[in-house]
Amino acid sequence: MGGRQRGWAGCVLVAVALIVAAPAALAQQRREREPNSAYAARRAKLAAEVDAPIVLWGYTGREEVSEAAIFAQEQNFYYLTGHNEEGAALVIWPSGKTAAAGQANAAADAKSEILFLPPKDTAKERWNGVRMSPTDPGIDARTGFARVAAISDLNETVQKVGKTYPHIYTILPYEAEMGGYPHEKDEMDWLQKDVPQLKRKDIREQIGALRQIKSPGEIAFLKRAIDLSDDAHVEAFKMMRPGLYEYQVAAKMVEVHAMGGSEAEGYAPIVGAGPNSTALHYDKLSRKIEDGDIVVLDVGAQYSGYSADITRTIPANGKFTPRQREIYEIVLGAQNAALAEMKPGMELCRKGNKSLFKISYDYINTHGKDSHGKPLGQYFIHGLGHHIGLDVHDAGDPCRPLEPGMVVTVEPGIYIPEENLGVRIEDDVLVTETGVKLLSEKLPRNPDEIEKIMAEGANQRAAEPAARGDD
Repeated sequence: MGGRQRGWAGCVLVAVALIVAAPAALAQQRREREPNSAYAARRAKLAAEVDAPIVLWGYTGREEVSEAAIFAQEQNFYYLTGHNEEGAALVIWPSGKTAAAGQANAAADAKSEILFLPPKDTAKERWNGVRMSPTDPGIDARTGFARVAAISDLNETVQKVGKTYPHIYTILPYEAEMGGYPHEKDEMDWLQKDVPQLKRKDIREQIGALRQIKSPGEIAFLKRAIDLSDDAHVEAFKMMRPGLYEYQVAAKMVEVHAMGGSEAEGYAPIVGAGPNSTALHYDKLSRKIEDGDIVVLDVGAQYSGYSADITRTIPANGKFTPRQREIYEIVLGAQNAALAEMKPGMELCRKGNKSLFKISYDYINTHGKDSHGKPLGQYFIHGLGHHIGLDVHDAGDPCRPLEPGMVVTVEPGIYIPEENLGVRIEDDVLVTETGVKLLSEKLPRNPDEIEKIMAEGANQRAAEPAARGDD
């Protein structure tokens, strides 16, 4: 299921061409990144679709008011650059056929793209680690940009853009409540004040469309995050027992992620026992787990910026009650029904003759009853799935027909508050040319296998005191 978080931004990106790598030794960089050619290809695709430069604001680092905050770049900026530098900006000119000759010449004069970086700050680096700067030796080759300039030159560059183009593309401020980031309006006001003649068009949809099709490198990062998440769930199975607190289970899962190289979780861990199993994004983690509870574990690792989203539901004492198993097997059947029909052309949308949601919902609604004898469809209260990537609820149109290279979740669920019974099973799936590949397949879904792993964990715990006594 996964929660979704947004921050705010302050780097500018005017997009159209190529990009390259940064050294792994720099403090801001993620565990791994794709080759510069992968980011270049994305920007080239975007550049070919537009008739003017694209201006995007990323994150500056000024939003880190907490001592515990760790900087992570705005996702669209990172997707097109692979650089996690705060306070950076990017200007790229269009390459599409709609660009006028004079505009093409202007782009050529500017070498098609410019990466802007903050100046060298050795005092800050002594506290926070080495950053890239425009004066670093070999910075052009390191970043993969034809030109790297100081961030102070950005204003002049945008002024020149305003003399050649009638408009620019950018990510316009979100209008939804709690959307976007606090300083979006400041950046828009800056453009309006300094380059008032430039109209602004939104580029969010085009970038989102690109982000929905994952590159081989992105799939590799996602698979690493998924494998770590699978490992964490197995450890949770083994340690689960009445008397633990929800937060203790989450702590073990986070430890497994971190020890395996995860920078963070893809979203706040969800461990909900008993009544908390029916709250979709429950994150208090304060309840003591009781005998007879069902426990929802929705915890996913992030690796190199890419987030997994995995959910399993297990019995606190290691054995499903008959009712828990009944509901679990209905959810599992609904997931399998959707997976069996999942292929390019099908959709995650709720309606239509290609709706995978409808297949899953119909299965739930025709299997089992609630305590009042009514169908269970009313307790499936969320969508069937979503895209994952740099965001756990990744960018793009959720109703776009599935295509090879998309990575999505499949997560039917039944939540019955009056029974303190919530069950969700969530897996991450790669769409292929002919069907799908279950990327999280090594994590058992069968209730008998889950009980077996939990029994093994209980046996290991029982043997530990005796083993210590033999020392």
